[in-house]
Amino acid sequence: MAEITLRNVRKSYAKNEVVHGVNLDVAGGELIVILGPSGCGKSTLLRMVAGLESITSGEVAIAGRVVNKLEPRERGCAMVFQNYALYPHMSVAKNIGYSLKIAGLPKAERAERVNKVAATLGLTDYLERKPAQLSGGQRQRVAMGRAMIREPKVFLYDEPLSNLDATLRVAMRVEIRKLHQRLGATTLFVTHDQVEAMTLADRIVVMNKGGIEQIGTPSEVYGRPETTYVANFIGSPGLNLLKGAAHPDEGIVKLPDGQQLAYDRNRWPDIGHGPVTAGFRAEAVKFGSGPLSARFDFAEELGIAKLLHSSFGGQAMIVHVALRDDMQSGQPFFFSVDPADVQLFDADSGRRLQEVTPAVSKAVPAPLAQTLS
Repeated sequence: MAEITLRNVRKSYAKNEVVHGVNLDVAGGELIVILGPSGCGKSTLLRMVAGLESITSGEVAIAGRVVNKLEPRERGCAMVFQNYALYPHMSVAKNIGYSLKIAGLPKAERAERVNKVAATLGLTDYLERKPAQLSGGQRQRVAMGRAMIREPKVFLYDEPLSNLDATLRVAMRVEIRKLHQRLGATTLFVTHDQVEAMTLADRIVVMNKGGIEQIGTPSEVYGRPETTYVANFIGSPGLNLLKGAAHPDEGIVKLPDGQQLAYDRNRWPDIGHGPVTAGFRAEAVKFGSGPLSARFDFAEELGIAKLLHSSFGGQAMIVHVALRDDMQSGQPFFFSVDPADVQLFDADSGRRLQEVTPAVSKAVPAPLAQTLS
């Protein structure tokens, strides 16, 4: 297994820097998901590891060896692309085994390794078919097989599920996770889909505008986001974020309309007076009674539950509730939020305020797991 190390890696096109001094340590056998919106630099970063993009400055090392000046084929990486990139005139077997043919392996050995990889990916019955005769999920498995057969040190996935429909994406997430468990290869997986990140990753690297916002396990980035950007980006929906003024003597955040949101003073003992951003999850809202009031706007149906889009303190808020009778737009309702569920961020920088850190469970929180399933 090969570890990957990135030290102050930068990428510029002319005077436009698109990756800003990224530092990252990936342990051997770890599955890291690089998550972020379009244009944040995640695919560029992956391509620099693969050797498909030059590095403006910094250092990339694989298995302890600096690879900045090595050709892609010399780095021990195999890459799976978004668009499959299969040879349309070749059969599945020939697509999977093409790199071995180029390397000069005997035909019998190639066939043995192709059959082994095809069995691992459930492609045995499709070896004589052409790519046009396959479904999108089958084509992506062929692309994965072509990468696997090289027995690489490192797997690199560049948004491989983006072209698949929702059902196939779920199935392929399972396939990729099972494949990683069987092979144990070090893996970097790039996506803009936070559901893919939460369900696949050992750790998530959240990127924004060419830099890293946070690195952590799925539960860490969900339960303890380091910035309001991460808080809003992770989760379905993201954290409810409300501007207000902290009153630490009382342990409250006062909202513009005068309502008071209590927080845990034992967790946040050093908060000063003044502007803050308070956040809490939609599922943390206890609907139906309490000291707080909001106005209902509209609902999103989730099948087993609803998301109530509402206005609280003159700001947007989403509430996760079990199925209930329809509410009328503009209808008021009461609720409460446990102070332990309230998180605090700097009003200007968006950084998480210093706290007495609670223990974070390694399991994906139950409400999120329900949303992801």
